[in-house]
Amino acid sequence: MSHAAATPATSPNPPPREQWTGQVGFILSAIGSAVGLGNIWRFPGVAYENGGGAFLIPYLVALLTAGIPILFLDYAIGHRFRGAAPTALRRLGGPRARWLESLGWFQVTIAFVIGLYYTAVIAWALSYFVFSFDLRWGDDPAAFFTGDYLHVGDPGFSLEFVPAVLFPLALVWIVTIVVLGAGVAKGLQRVNVVFLPLLVVAFLVLVVRALFLEGAPVGLDALFTPNWAALGDPNVWIAAYSQIFFSLSIAFGIMITYASYRRRRANLTGPGLVVAFANSSFEILAGIGVFATLGFFAVQQGVGIDDLEGLTGVGLSFITFPAIVSQMPGGPLFGCLFFGSLTMAGFTSLVSVLQVVSAAVQEKFGLSRRAAALGVGGVSAILSILLFSTTTGLLALDVTDQWANNIGIVASAVLMTILIIWVLRRGPELRYHLNAVSTFQVGRIWIFLVGVLGPIVLAYMLIQRIITLILEGYGGMPEWYLLLFGWGTIAFAVVAAIVLSVMAWRRSPDDFAAWPPFPPARDTAEAAKEGSR
Repeated sequence: MSHAAATPATSPNPPPREQWTGQVGFILSAIGSAVGLGNIWRFPGVAYENGGGAFLIPYLVALLTAGIPILFLDYAIGHRFRGAAPTALRRLGGPRARWLESLGWFQVTIAFVIGLYYTAVIAWALSYFVFSFDLRWGDDPAAFFTGDYLHVGDPGFSLEFVPAVLFPLALVWIVTIVVLGAGVAKGLQRVNVVFLPLLVVAFLVLVVRALFLEGAPVGLDALFTPNWAALGDPNVWIAAYSQIFFSLSIAFGIMITYASYRRRRANLTGPGLVVAFANSSFEILAGIGVFATLGFFAVQQGVGIDDLEGLTGVGLSFITFPAIVSQMPGGPLFGCLFFGSLTMAGFTSLVSVLQVVSAAVQEKFGLSRRAAALGVGGVSAILSILLFSTTTGLLALDVTDQWANNIGIVASAVLMTILIIWVLRRGPELRYHLNAVSTFQVGRIWIFLVGVLGPIVLAYMLIQRIITLILEGYGGMPEWYLLLFGWGTIAFAVVAAIVLSVMAWRRSPDDFAAWPPFPPARDTAEAAKEGSR
């Protein structure tokens, strides 16, 4: 790869790249990104609906055969090519495949969209943290959430703002912009070093309290009693791969960006294993806490777990749990712990999502860290407030989330694995890089898992979801609304990716002075020869 000429736009002495202060800071930040809202409100319900205790078998298989291998792929790309997703993928593609940059911008755009509505959910959790002190939702949490709190209207676009959402949402954006502007070590790392231990302590207290509730064993029996027949259902295995994929923050730029801030001789695979198993451990802990609490609620209602509604997602967090808190002894404290945990888990994930966008814009347009944070954060805050702090915010959030996650992120993963492993044939080189800097060595089976098994499972998930959305729609919403906020989200991501990839770089991403590769000078053929030994 040739050196770019030294021009005003391409300086041979770029500013040094930001770095984590050490391995612990990186690990805590990566765990903070992975542990988010989905760990608390998605895993317990998915496990319960897909075989209970038996679900842990496909879940572990999915973690070992797809989650960890793709996590390693992200680490290898980010660390070797030293950039956010567009920069790293362009450098990986080289002169013959500079178009790979557009895939990086697609990942950035999806992260941008997710940041818009993810912030709104954190604002809800922050509001409910305050509401917990006086149990403001009363005797009908469902009516309070959709009526008194969100004032949910019909599908459409409204500029009727909801003050109870607007103010906490603005507060979350202000804090987020400050953290991004502070940088990797002083911003993101400090937030995770403080919030992640607090989150673990708060959630452990919540779980211990839940285990001593009347009816807790009923909930735990419902969650962990294995239904071995479920293992014969392909959909259960797909659900396991889906859960692992969405909970690890992989394949849409986060871990590529985070790995690019690691030092040159930084261990990659060992910390990756720590991050993956820590994330899964928190999911199991969340399952214990949530279902012990649901067992209490079922006993109080005189019904079985099967008869309860709202076992996942928004319904679990903002309708079912408030109803439980109202009935349990020490409810306000329990509510504060739960919604405080949701807020912290959501925020550590949010800053990682937005760092993907901020870092990419910073590198492409030659902006300072603070300018990029202010620009990205300012535009995002305005759009987020306009779309998700109004009476139609909940509906827009639900549809956008469905398409961004199940179509956008999965499509990104399928494309990335196929293009890198099969089209560009860079698998051996990336495997060599992982082994050159890491203590835990990956064998040639890693390339099979990333290039064959992963894409097959993810492509099946993607095709299945697309067919379902086309034939059955979503949530009973009008077709025009799904076209605008659903398919429109994907169209926006594709168009934005193309436009951003053809725009001129302020500093050439192909300049070796800006990213001396490590390990030194090995072409793909030499790496492939090394990988076959």
